[in-house]
Amino acid sequence: MAEPGHNSGNRLSVRLHPADNVVTARIDMLAGTGIDDEGVSAAEPVPSGHKIATRLITKGEEIRKYDQVIGFATQDVAPGEHVHVHNVEMRDFDRDYQFCQGVTATAFVPEADRRTFQGYVRGNGRVGTRNYIGVLTSVNCSATAAKYIADSVSEELMAKHPTVDGVVALTHSTGCGMAGAGEGYANLQRVLWGFAQHPNFAGILMVGLGCEVNQIDFLLEAYGLERGPKFQTMTLQDTGGTRKTVARGLGLITDMLPEAGKAQRQTVPVSELTLALQCGGSDAYSGMTANPALGAAATLLVQHGGTAVLAETPEIYGAEHLLTRRAVTREVGEKLVERIKWWEDYCARNGGEMNNNPSPGNKAGGLTTILEKSLGAAAKGGVSNLCGVYNYAERIDAKGFVFMDSPGYDPCSITGQVASGSNVVAFTTGRGSCYGCKPVPSLKLATNTTMYRRMEEDMDINCGEVLDENLSIDDMGARIFDKVVRTASGELTKSEELGIGDNEFIPWQIGATM
Repeated sequence: MAEPGHNSGNRLSVRLHPADNVVTARIDMLAGTGIDDEGVSAAEPVPSGHKIATRLITKGEEIRKYDQVIGFATQDVAPGEHVHVHNVEMRDFDRDYQFCQGVTATAFVPEADRRTFQGYVRGNGRVGTRNYIGVLTSVNCSATAAKYIADSVSEELMAKHPTVDGVVALTHSTGCGMAGAGEGYANLQRVLWGFAQHPNFAGILMVGLGCEVNQIDFLLEAYGLERGPKFQTMTLQDTGGTRKTVARGLGLITDMLPEAGKAQRQTVPVSELTLALQCGGSDAYSGMTANPALGAAATLLVQHGGTAVLAETPEIYGAEHLLTRRAVTREVGEKLVERIKWWEDYCARNGGEMNNNPSPGNKAGGLTTILEKSLGAAAKGGVSNLCGVYNYAERIDAKGFVFMDSPGYDPCSITGQVASGSNVVAFTTGRGSCYGCKPVPSLKLATNTTMYRRMEEDMDINCGEVLDENLSIDDMGARIFDKVVRTASGELTKSEELGIGDNEFIPWQIGATM
């Protein structure tokens, strides 16, 4: 993917590739505004972030950006005209699914020179970046009791254990009225197993109602979980109702806290980091600044032996052929294609379409089709080889750059990435997302300076400097990588400072609610 040109901070538009037939406006352009080095002027007002034709594009012709197809003209588009939803449409077109053609030798950093961070090493060898106690629910029917339990832990009690980051109740809206087998049930069980085993938790209390489809004992049996001092379970029906459940739950957490409080950070290699790559509230600048910069950071992490996890399958739709070329084996590449085909079928049987995306906010920010959005979103994956493709919330057991299947809905997608083992989240946003994620720190990367300044209390890094200050993608990537390492060592993110993250736990529901 091309990098914005030199001195882009002084330009009114951005060209991403010589073969493109559009450029992107960097300001709200008035009619008659000359477009840098393109030999044309804006034929009409064009909002910042939106596309302008640089030559005649005839009806039915491809619209090209990043030197890739992002749509097709529905009418003749004159030079200087605004190119957007009013004159662009999606069409089916063949993607060349080459496999393994772009695989290269990874330039690993010598082990002696690799970065380290300060993490919590758990008894099973996995490494956490935070030290929470979690209250999980098997079913929505126990959600209120779980929240009451977490809320009943007093500040005075927590003050006795200052190395514990908090007690968080993670509740959801399913667990019963669902099939006891199939994709939806498997998703929920993988999520609960992944969170129950997550290294950012020093202890877990799982609370159920007692009669739900998603029985706690079934989960324990399926995933080999064993009750013990750090993993306790209970149901409202067996315990005797809400009040008794809350009292007993508080007692169990009180017993867990001393052991959780003994955890101390220690120096570990950065290869123990698994970074969730995410974007939400995207705009046209996402694919020019924050996403490729996050991709550069992800590549650095891989070179240091770590793992970077791309997700949101509907938001790589139309760009997946660029990823299959980087698959280390044909099997890995074909699994990605299989997930794309599954999504096409999933949309068809539910009366949806893959181009029911971008959102209204994405379109206001200049993104016209899912192809354009996907090409920018895929840039978060950097340039490393694709080492694995995983189902939603499936435990990631490979190092390097991998993909996890998920919806594009950010909280749902990140829930799966955390369940898969991610212990830091990096989240790019152009329109402005205020997302937070307990028990995992979430960094917010702004794509443009205007939004960063407006929402600075929620944004951790301003990637708008790529365009405004002529900062290279690699330099911004190095800055992000350093911030990820410092965050993993305990430096708080903006969302953590605001206390966000209790309500963003959303397992992916598939199937009928009965």
